[in-house]
Amino acid sequence: MRPEDIDYKRPVTECHSCSDLASEMAAALAAASIVFKDSKTYSDKLVKGAKALYKFGRLTRGRYSPNGSDQAIFYNSTSYWDEFVWGGAWMYFATGNNSYLTIATAPGMAKHAGAYWFGSPNYGVFTWDDKLPGAQVLLSRLRLFLSPGYPYEEILRTFHNQTDNVMCSYLPLFNSFNFTKGGLIQLNHGGPQPLQYAVNAAFLASLYSDYLEAADTPGWYCGPNFYTTEVLRKFARSQLDYILGKNPLKTSYVVGFGNKYPKRPHHRGASIPHNGVKYGCKGGFKWRETKKANPNILVGAMVAGPDRHDGFKDVRTNYNYTEPTLAANAGLVAALISIADIPTGRYSIDKNTIFSAIPPMFPTPPPPPSAWKP
Repeated sequence: MRPEDIDYKRPVTECHSCSDLASEMAAALAAASIVFKDSKTYSDKLVKGAKALYKFGRLTRGRYSPNGSDQAIFYNSTSYWDEFVWGGAWMYFATGNNSYLTIATAPGMAKHAGAYWFGSPNYGVFTWDDKLPGAQVLLSRLRLFLSPGYPYEEILRTFHNQTDNVMCSYLPLFNSFNFTKGGLIQLNHGGPQPLQYAVNAAFLASLYSDYLEAADTPGWYCGPNFYTTEVLRKFARSQLDYILGKNPLKTSYVVGFGNKYPKRPHHRGASIPHNGVKYGCKGGFKWRETKKANPNILVGAMVAGPDRHDGFKDVRTNYNYTEPTLAANAGLVAALISIADIPTGRYSIDKNTIFSAIPPMFPTPPPPPSAWKP
C-alpha cells in the first residue's frame, strides 16, 4: 500500500540488548549535536539522548539481530564492536569527555572490531553493518589536527596507518578489489546492489583527501610509493561519474537525473498511483507487477545498481537492480557534497567546529614575566 493509505498494524520490535543499534543511534545524535551546536537547548538534548543510548549499549551487550529475527534476514549485524568505536569517537567529539576516547582507542576494542584483519575480503568496506572504516577516518582526523598523544597515540597511529592502507586498497593497481569494465569498484566482490558500497568509499576517499590537504600533507604512502591527494579525488569522482551516467549503458542510476534513468524503482510510494483510489495490500501488488513506468518520479533516489558486467534491468520486481535505500542515498549525498567545490575555497573543510566541545589538549603556558626594572 501507499504509505499514506496504510491502515494495518505496524508493530514495534522492542530490544533489550542491542549494543550495535544503541551505539549507532548514539553516534547519530552526537554528530547531530555538533551540527546544531548554535541551538544550545536542542544540541544539549541530543547529547543527553546520545549519552543514555551509548551507556545502554555498553551495559546490555548483544546484537540487535538475533538469529531467526526479521532484522537478521534483511539487515543482519555481525557485531557491535565497530559501533562501540564509532559511537565512542562521535561521543568524544560531542562532549569532550576523555572517557569516550578511552573506549574508542582501547586496544582490545580495536581488535574485536576487526582493525587487524587486513587482508580479509571486506576490510575497508564501509557499510551499515561495519562502521570501522568510518571510525578510523574520523579518528585519523583527531590525530592529524589535535594530536592528543599518550595514552591514545598508539591506537590512533594504528587507525591512521590502516586508513592509509584502506585508501590504497581502493586504487585499481593494488588489485584488492575488482572493477567492472566500465570502472565501478566491486567492494562486495561481484554481488548485487554494488552502488551503496561504492558511494561510501568515494565519500571516505574524498573526505580523507580533504583532511590531508587541510593538514598540509600532499598525499600518503602505499608501501614505498607516494600518491597525491588528487589520486583519491580522482577515484571518488570516477565512481560518482559512473553512477551519474558515465558507464557503458550511458544511464544515470539516480532517478530524475540525466536524460536516461531507471523508470521502475522498487518503491511502493512511487509505483502506486495517487489517483484518489485506496489500493489495499493486495491491490498494491498489481502495480508492483506492471511493466509500466512508475507514475510518481522518485527524484534523487539512487537505485541498487548494475551487475558485475555493467548490465542493468529496469524491472521493479528485481530489487537487486532497482531498490533504493536510505543507507545508500546517505552515502551518495555525503560523497557528492564532499567532492563538490564549495564557496569557502576549493576542497576546504571546517577544521575546528567538530572539535569545539573538546577542551585544550595541553595546558596554556604561563604569561611571560613583566620586564625587569633596575
